[in-house]
Amino acid sequence: MPYDDLRGFLEALDKEGQLLHVPDEVLPEPDIAAAANAAPRLGDAAPALFFDNVRGFTNARIAMNVHGSWANHALALGLPKETGAKEQVAEFVRRWEAFPVEPEWRENPPWAQNTLEGEDADVFRVLPLIRLNDGDGGFYIDKAAVVSKDPDDPEHSGKQNLGVYRVEVKGRRRLAIQPVPMHDIALHLRTAEERGEDLPVAITLGNDPVITIAASTPMKYEENEYGLAGALRGAPAPIARAPLTGLPVPWGSEVVIEGVVEGRAREIEGPFGEFTGHYSGGRSMPVIRVDRISYRTDPVFEHLYLGMPWTECDYLIAANTSVPLFKQLKADFPEVQAVNASYTHGLVVIVSTRKRYGGFAKAVGLRVLTTPHGLGYATTVIVVDEDVDPFNLPQVMWALSTKMNPAGDLITVPRLPVVELAPQAPTPGIVDKLVIDATTPVGADRRGTYGTPVRDLPETAAWLTRLQTLAARR
Repeated sequence: MPYDDLRGFLEALDKEGQLLHVPDEVLPEPDIAAAANAAPRLGDAAPALFFDNVRGFTNARIAMNVHGSWANHALALGLPKETGAKEQVAEFVRRWEAFPVEPEWRENPPWAQNTLEGEDADVFRVLPLIRLNDGDGGFYIDKAAVVSKDPDDPEHSGKQNLGVYRVEVKGRRRLAIQPVPMHDIALHLRTAEERGEDLPVAITLGNDPVITIAASTPMKYEENEYGLAGALRGAPAPIARAPLTGLPVPWGSEVVIEGVVEGRAREIEGPFGEFTGHYSGGRSMPVIRVDRISYRTDPVFEHLYLGMPWTECDYLIAANTSVPLFKQLKADFPEVQAVNASYTHGLVVIVSTRKRYGGFAKAVGLRVLTTPHGLGYATTVIVVDEDVDPFNLPQVMWALSTKMNPAGDLITVPRLPVVELAPQAPTPGIVDKLVIDATTPVGADRRGTYGTPVRDLPETAAWLTRLQTLAARR
């Protein structure tokens, strides 16, 4: 049974023993983040955490680690909580075949219960904001699904975007957002700025678990995330129209913040403890003016802890990074068997494939680098044989140890794009990328004697003269 909102999923987690209520009073900092940091260390069946007794806040309700284990991720997809990672990826691939399942418009969204507008639209009045890591430059809203549209084609539902982006709180009505250049919202913002316009956005918080999974999936530009959510749910995703911007937003959100990304306005954002396990520094980022906040009574604030892997972030984006890569590679190379892009948001990608001929595995590896995900994230690609399970790291290490010859199996491609958060990039946003061929070598094609060139027939010169004479008589 699909969940229409976060609260329904939290109730299901509770029934399954996957929600841990923390009854004691806790400090907003560092207790909540420290607990979320610790939770995934309980293993692949770690529970979500729920705090409703936070010192200094009235009626604060904070959910952490909601996607922070394979057990919780399985329940989000309606699978038994014992379902393993590899099986969940396979099920994800199977459900993708139904894409797209068009969303369903619904009336009376629960987030319409309360409204703050104009000067009253103060995020501090609605959200119990906390810092996640002690080096963070401020408060972050980091598990929001942000909705935007292509300003040149706003009626094209495929060109709308629903994406998870980190958002720093800069003031009561002012936010900063990081639109990674490879992501759709960055394309929307560039178009708006070229037109001399602001970009309307809706920031939705506390969403049903599949909406969050779909919003953090690297899809093609004209692929609609709500269509993927429907395929994963096995039923249309419920949506409603945001009252100020008219943008389609999840029906079951806890909070909907509407406003605009101000064209050509930039402020320093960061630092922030990121999915790489490193802090990103302060950088100039676009800013959002908040014009309206709609919210449920006593909203649940869902937060996402990021830091040294594995954290909830890694569970959230493991399957939904691996599956689109598999689908995109499989379309070009039917020989591809499986893709594992689970590690550090797919900065390393492992692909298993059959081979047609010598050099084929290297071609597959290079193709990874030109996918929507590979452009911005994949820095190292490891290609293994079809009998090596890319989700079994000992098998992958065996292939690296016994199949890979550095003399010819390493391809370095200089100065390709990468997300600026990648700490290995000496110049932010640019890095050399590596393809490792760890497959069994396939010999060269020996069906001909290629050292003997074909020569002109002895009569060719005479026939050339004859043909020139005939042609001149026409």
